[in-house]
Amino acid sequence: MKFPSTKADYLEPFLFGQPVLGLAKHRLPNYRLLLVKKIMGKRKFPLVVGQIYHIYNRGTAKCTICAMEADHWRFMQGLVLFNDMRTVANILWRLERDRGRLTMNVLKEYIVMEKRIPLVRIMAYCVTNNHYHLLVEEIQEGGITKFMHKLGGGYTKYFNNKHNRVGGLMQDKFKNILVNNEKYLLYLLVYINVLNPADIIEPGWRTEGIKDIKKVLAFAEKYKFSSHLDYLGKRGSLILDKGILSMLLPTPKTYLDLVEVVLKDKKYIDIEHLTFEKFK
Repeated sequence: MKFPSTKADYLEPFLFGQPVLGLAKHRLPNYRLLLVKKIMGKRKFPLVVGQIYHIYNRGTAKCTICAMEADHWRFMQGLVLFNDMRTVANILWRLERDRGRLTMNVLKEYIVMEKRIPLVRIMAYCVTNNHYHLLVEEIQEGGITKFMHKLGGGYTKYFNNKHNRVGGLMQDKFKNILVNNEKYLLYLLVYINVLNPADIIEPGWRTEGIKDIKKVLAFAEKYKFSSHLDYLGKRGSLILDKGILSMLLPTPKTYLDLVEVVLKDKKYIDIEHLTFEKFK
């Protein structure tokens, strides 16, 4: 597939209406229908191997899930270590006990030494003070469920111990929306990497639009807890496996062109469930 080289090339028909390579054969053109089905019952979007999902959740009663920068890093470390069929919920604690202060370099050494079997393909992520968003492909039967169970349990135990609290940290079960449309996939990537952090500096962007695009882009580039820097080619994350997005966005320039088109043309309004599911 030839990827568009100019911003104008992002218009019809390349992004709009074509099914994503390697995903389900049938598109879901009505995103409002997706939302209605989700509201009517849990797991109306079955977790199937080979499918991509938007996974998200927030703190119970909108409580804080990352109270300081160290918590954000700990959550991101969990994204690495819990994405393995063999790791257990206390793996982060055990690594700190055996190897001292846990850093990304320690994680890298551990990953090199161990023969890991990933449960999921994490294609994008963003963690804020009270919620998270993930773009994930199911690559093992039951992989997402196992991964999210280990991530939620392991991180909650860490957070409760550190901040002297008890009880559940996340609000109910994680939410999942099926992604099998190319436009949806690419717009969602921009939402997770750029627009989600934008809530911090422009909390009214959903209803009023983005007032200062340059400011939003500059903030996203400084925000360390999303995969934006990885797609810009400025960081190599242990977390990411871009999958199909490596083909659709082969260079940092094609990614940045996409981001600018989505922001300037307000393409994010096409992801309707994000209008209803507001995490602040």
